[in-house]
Amino acid sequence: MFALVDCNNFYASCERVFQPQLKNKPIVVLSNNDGCVIARSNEAKKLGVPMGAPAFEYKELFDKQGIHVFSSNYALYGDMSNRVMTLLQEFAPEIEVYSIDEAFLRFEGMLPNFDFQDYGNIIRKVVTKGTGIPISIGMAPTKALSKVANKIAKKFAEKTGGMYLIDTEEKRIKALRWTKVEDVWGIGYRHAKRLQALSIYTAYDFTQQPEDWVRKQMSVVGLRLQNELKGIPCLEMDTVQPKKNIATTRSFDFNQTEFYYLRERVATFAVTCAEKLRAQKSCCNAIMIFVHTNGHRKDLPQYSRNVVLPLPYPTNSSITLTQFAAKGLEMIFKQGYAYKKAGVIVMDITPETVQQINLFENNPIKHRPLMETIDRINKSIGVKKVKLASQDVGRTWKMRQEKLSPRYTTQINEIIKVKA
Repeated sequence: MFALVDCNNFYASCERVFQPQLKNKPIVVLSNNDGCVIARSNEAKKLGVPMGAPAFEYKELFDKQGIHVFSSNYALYGDMSNRVMTLLQEFAPEIEVYSIDEAFLRFEGMLPNFDFQDYGNIIRKVVTKGTGIPISIGMAPTKALSKVANKIAKKFAEKTGGMYLIDTEEKRIKALRWTKVEDVWGIGYRHAKRLQALSIYTAYDFTQQPEDWVRKQMSVVGLRLQNELKGIPCLEMDTVQPKKNIATTRSFDFNQTEFYYLRERVATFAVTCAEKLRAQKSCCNAIMIFVHTNGHRKDLPQYSRNVVLPLPYPTNSSITLTQFAAKGLEMIFKQGYAYKKAGVIVMDITPETVQQINLFENNPIKHRPLMETIDRINKSIGVKKVKLASQDVGRTWKMRQEKLSPRYTTQINEIIKVKA
């Protein structure tokens, strides 16, 4: 049996945990630099706020309808997510953290007459009481069906109590007939349009198609999904894998024209990528640097360019990557343009322990103990305390977060104060 646990309106719920007066009030959370809406409470959805809405275009609606607006508080959201996942680990031998607010649980070794409905209700009670975050749970014999069950639990929360179990053939068929084919986990927009053109409108319709046809139209991936919806487990629990590419990109608060500013930013992005490589014990063999102007400013000249530089040896050294990042920026930077965004992407990632030795040039041995020392110091006294000379030692990256709530759980000077 599988369960999909999903936190309800996660970002909004995190804000409500520490500001209970916002319960049942409309809330939206904005993206980096307060650009657009990335999360909405149910109340905000009913007021007509679409996902991805540009904040400046909807400011009048926010003010008129009394919608509470927050900047993304990733420190708070990440910590609350970790608390939810830690509690969930107590209920199942296997857990797959699918996203910041979703996780699959797999139950094995349960007695034949085990009451999964009651168990799911216990999970909801413990997580909600322990974190303040409301959750929905869908349980079923496969991962794909647990996704369907979760949608039902969330859609009909009053009737299901936030927990729905597909444990009979009758429930499975009823659930699939209710689920639109475009809402099936794993069926993308293109496949959904193709299926609808063939009068396949529901998940149940999809399960009734011949296996040979599904394999031909959607490959073996589609066939596995069809079997999952039929109740035949095909998808295993995923384990955390090292990333194949690591990117650090940022939009600037204001358009930038000076090379020295972009060079410092690109150096900082390269350092961040290097830190992430070392954290997963990997090295990269290539690095991409890109810059582009603000596409929304039609009154300004537009320019966009990137360059990929192969590295002479695999590395996760901040020193090496900043050197190549600066070299790449010199190749693509042009005067006379107002740049809005830049970024660094490290590519062709390989394990740190497996490196192809170059006859003439290899990663400097002295960099490794130096990087380990920097990481250890930054971890003990605070992130970004030790920097390279190519970074601005007096400047830390700060996004535009005009409506940022306190980091209640990760900053000692921002915790809640109780007056007795």
